[in-house]
Amino acid sequence: MPFRAFVHLEIPDVMLIESIVFPDERGFFMELYKRTDFLAGGVPYDFVQVNMSWSRRGVVRGLHYQLKPMEQGKVFTVLVGRVFAVAVDIRRGSPWFGKYVTVELSDRERKLLWIPPGFAFGFQALEDSLVLYLVTKEYSPQHERGIRWDDPELNIPWPIKDNVILSEKDKRWPPLREAETNFDYPI
Repeated sequence: MPFRAFVHLEIPDVMLIESIVFPDERGFFMELYKRTDFLAGGVPYDFVQVNMSWSRRGVVRGLHYQLKPMEQGKVFTVLVGRVFAVAVDIRRGSPWFGKYVTVELSDRERKLLWIPPGFAFGFQALEDSLVLYLVTKEYSPQHERGIRWDDPELNIPWPIKDNVILSEKDKRWPPLREAETNFDYPI
């Protein structure tokens, strides 16, 4: 099995995925995704779109999600650099509603993060970073929503507080209490 572990985090539906890396004198090889292993690890989804983004140090992307019926689960990994990743539970009725999980990911550790549907997701680049997302449903602009990255009620401990770089769209997202969601627990 090319995956060492599917580790449940503080919110059990979010998982850190540890791949087995096969190094040799040429470099290394690792599998990012293998359907049978993901199913066995508790990720019962197929992926239909692959996204990649490059972010300069200090960039915050998020906190993003898509409404049903275009809700997305994501497998996220860092190809180059280091990021602070955040998944916020936005499922009404969840014991973790409004709580979040944070994890630092880098190209040196080569771990993946599973963020299921019903979570808003974002990250901050701690260095110039290239990241890859596998998503369970295609991007749908009319279903796209977000939560303000610095919502004071969430109080996310973003590592870089000065000179944060945001898109105009990310600057306009509402706090969680005003955000449109259509997720119920359990999904």
